[in-house]
Amino acid sequence: MQRKGAALEVAVLGLLHESPLHGYELRKRLNLLLGWTRLLSYGSLYPALKRMLRDGVITEVTNPASVSMRQRITYKITEKGRQVFATEVTDDGPNAWEDESFNMRFAFFSRTNADVRLRILEGRRTRLQERLDRQRRAVGGDDRYLSELRRHAIESVEREVRWLTDLINAERGPDNGPSRTNDTKPTTRSAPAVTPAAETP
Repeated sequence: MQRKGAALEVAVLGLLHESPLHGYELRKRLNLLLGWTRLLSYGSLYPALKRMLRDGVITEVTNPASVSMRQRITYKITEKGRQVFATEVTDDGPNAWEDESFNMRFAFFSRTNADVRLRILEGRRTRLQERLDRQRRAVGGDDRYLSELRRHAIESVEREVRWLTDLINAERGPDNGPSRTNDTKPTTRSAPAVTPAAETP
C-alpha cells in the first residue's frame, strides 16, 4: 500500500480493527489520531473509504433509519483488511520512516512486534539526522527571518531526535545506559535558512 493516502487507509484499518464505525465517528477518531497538525475533511475520508470498499478491505452495513434519524452506514474491516493491516504494521522499510507514515504506524505500535518497532524508530532517527546534517551544511546570506525559520526547524528536529533516542533506549531495555545520548549538535542564530524540517526529503 504505497500509493498516496496509504497512511490514511492504514489508520482507518487500525481503527476498524477495534470496532465497526460510521463515517462521523471514524472521522472524529482519525482527527484525534492525527492531532492538531492536520484536520481530516470528509472530502479526504470518503474517497479513501470508496477505494477501500473497491479493494475489499472494508465493507459497509446500512443501519435501519428511525423516524428521527437518517440512515447511517457503518464500516467494518474484512478478513482481507485484517491481513493487509497486519502486513502494513510490520513494514519497517524506508516508507515507514517518513513523516505521515511514521505517525500512523507509531499510533498502532501496541500491535507491532518489538523488533519491528525498534527498526522503525532507528530508521526514523537516521532519516531525521540526515536532514539535520544537510541543513547544517547549508550556506547562504539569508535575512533574519529566514535564519530564524531555519533555526526553529533544526531545533524541532533535534527535539524529535532526542525523543526517538529515549524511545529506542526504552525498547532496548533498562540495561542500555543513559536515557539520552548526545545525538544532536548545538545550533546558532546566524545559520542560513533552508526548507523547514517537516518536509520529507
